[in-house]
Amino acid sequence: MSILQRVLPRSLYGRAALILIVPVVAIQLVVSTAFIQRHYEGVTRQMTQGVAIDLAFLLAEIEAAPTADAAREGVFRLAQALAVTLALPAGPDAPLVDEIGTLDLSGQVIVETLHDQLPGLVAADVTDENRIVSLRFDTRHGPLQAELSRRRMSATNPHQLLVLMIFTSILMTVIAYMFLRNQLRPITKLARAAEDFGKGRNVPYRPRGALEVRAAGRAFLDMRARIDRQIEQRTLMLSGVSHDLRTPLTRLRLGLSLMPEDAEVAALQSDVIQMERMVDEFLAFVRGDAMEGSAPTDALALVQGVVAKAGDGVQLADVTGRAEPVELRPQAVERAVQNLVSNAQRYGSVVEVRVEFLDRSLRISVEDNGPGIPEDQRDEALRPFTRLEQSRDPNRGGGVGLGLSIASDIALSHGGTLRLSRSDRLGGLRADLMIAR
Repeated sequence: MSILQRVLPRSLYGRAALILIVPVVAIQLVVSTAFIQRHYEGVTRQMTQGVAIDLAFLLAEIEAAPTADAAREGVFRLAQALAVTLALPAGPDAPLVDEIGTLDLSGQVIVETLHDQLPGLVAADVTDENRIVSLRFDTRHGPLQAELSRRRMSATNPHQLLVLMIFTSILMTVIAYMFLRNQLRPITKLARAAEDFGKGRNVPYRPRGALEVRAAGRAFLDMRARIDRQIEQRTLMLSGVSHDLRTPLTRLRLGLSLMPEDAEVAALQSDVIQMERMVDEFLAFVRGDAMEGSAPTDALALVQGVVAKAGDGVQLADVTGRAEPVELRPQAVERAVQNLVSNAQRYGSVVEVRVEFLDRSLRISVEDNGPGIPEDQRDEALRPFTRLEQSRDPNRGGGVGLGLSIASDIALSHGGTLRLSRSDRLGGLRADLMIAR
């Protein structure tokens, strides 16, 4: 994952807000920069040129005066009328070099314009906190100091436009996000309904929102209905076949019990027992998964009950995380754990069960000290009726080849999965039953 992918939001709301805010902010920055640079600089230059005309007039009068006293007597009254304070000779605080603030853009324009319009200007200081501009000129009567308000040369509150633009942008962004949230909410509800259906829960859902979202919602409902019908048909078929097989199997078993005992009769009886176990597996799966509703369940107590029934050699080794009720189908999960435990007992003498409560899932691990399953055969072991080599054949020792496949199907119906790996602790098989929370 790149740095950009880690920084960018991952939720739909976050990305929608980013798509909405970034263009607005970019437009505001471009418009503000262009407006400040062109409009305010132009206004400042024009106002400064007007002040420069007044100063040029006063300088001309001073140059025309025969003496400095005559200049002070005749020109200072005119300067007072023009709101300009003059000092001849210049005071000690008169600037010797131009002084401009680092970020003072309008001050830069003022100083440049004054130098262009007034050749006799020596230096200008526009850094006064009281917004007083101090100027120093060279005249034939000596250095001249002039002070005047900066408000005559630049706009007084240029930030008001920026504040208004930012406030309006924030207000419109909030309003737009509220409307956008109403459009995104149906998508979130559709995603939540699909997620719940993947966990085996049918929650009420009604298509809402834009036409495209409604179309996706109706397609989801049609898909969910088709899947429910297929599950129902499969359930009825398995139930019917399983019940129909019980009658002839019972007759066969009764007939074989009346026959003389020999090797052939014993083999036939073993086959009948094998078929009865297969039927029991089908019926247990139908009752425990497809026909059961989900409910908040004490998963720890469920596992403890399975361990207690399993007998010697099986122990609950560890429980981690905060034990809280989990939404699941208790009979189905109990059947899955029983299959994993019985499978571990069949091939190992020591079985350890662990329960881990994670933030978004429940993990039930079953480990044994048996021969395990080779890594290249683990996916195949989850398929129904799969026969592995004799080192670990699911059908050896009375199995019918459905234990792992039924446990995997139950995990999938709860939005999880069944993972097979090697037990680092016991050396045999480790089966992790993952159930989404």
